[in-house]
Amino acid sequence: MKTAGRQTWLFETEPAVLATGTVAGKLESEGPLSQWFDVRITKDGMLGKSWEVDEQGLIRQATETALEKAKLTPEAIDYAIGGDLNAQLTGFYFGLRDFGFRQLGLYSACSTMTESVALGGLLVDTGAAKTVIAGTCSHTSTAERQFRFPTEYGAQKPETAQRTVTGAGMAVIGNTGSNVVVTAATIGEVVDFGIKNPWEYGAAMAPAAFRTIQAHLHDTGQHLEDFDCIATGDLGRIGHAILRDLFAQQGQDPGDRLTDCGMLIYAPEQSEVFSGGSGAACSSLVTFGYLLEKIRNGTWKRIMVAATGALLSTVTSQQQESIPSISHAVVFERRGRVQ
Repeated sequence: MKTAGRQTWLFETEPAVLATGTVAGKLESEGPLSQWFDVRITKDGMLGKSWEVDEQGLIRQATETALEKAKLTPEAIDYAIGGDLNAQLTGFYFGLRDFGFRQLGLYSACSTMTESVALGGLLVDTGAAKTVIAGTCSHTSTAERQFRFPTEYGAQKPETAQRTVTGAGMAVIGNTGSNVVVTAATIGEVVDFGIKNPWEYGAAMAPAAFRTIQAHLHDTGQHLEDFDCIATGDLGRIGHAILRDLFAQQGQDPGDRLTDCGMLIYAPEQSEVFSGGSGAACSSLVTFGYLLEKIRNGTWKRIMVAATGALLSTVTSQQQESIPSISHAVVFERRGRVQ
């Protein structure tokens, strides 16, 4: 592994994405990306004894799917890396506790997916691990219970709000065996734009995404035009518009290559999606299900995913603190033949 600038890791061995597993909730399965998800849940409502147990089932099934596609057993995995939005990461730890993995739990809110892939790539690239599995889960009802209002309360939301994605995405990363590789990661800095409204995550996170994307370009000497796609994690339509304004202020125009996982996962006409999707599973579902497939099939050669996280808690919200944010970026590229 080499470093570039202050924030970027360059992976010399180019760790490979051996397989991915995605499980999408009902509303997500009805959205425009439905065909790219491995498992689509068609039943609405609670499946287990609680929403939290349901979320644990999502990441467990995504992990089983990824391992099956990679033709690996749990014993072949050196480390499981990931997280969720629940207190003490119960979705990640409880959901995977029966696999016998050595688990590294992470929390950087909705940017946890790219953080987990970055650290997984680092472990494989440095030889500390041969094979890892990395990813995230989230559930709209567990997030509502913890951060906002219980679903049963029926609180009304403004159009600036975003819907927490129900789903999970996991990726098996190894040293060889795939035409999709992880070539670089840029670790983000905490950015505080002074936003205090918990219904305006996109506005809070857009400056963090901008800062990390610019850091990657500066560290590597690359340009926006060097990427077929630059996808942020969950800015939604409002945060995406702010991000484009930030680029324009610097005389940059990312054009159609700039998109957002929170905008892609739902159709605007779907019920109660507001400004778009959010949640730890938003970027993992879209990236592992849709974006990487565009690399595998030859549509794209190089993409950057800059997942974004709002670093608030229930306590900081009640204390009227601002919402600091962070964004970690990972670069995926195609090598060899189209699959």
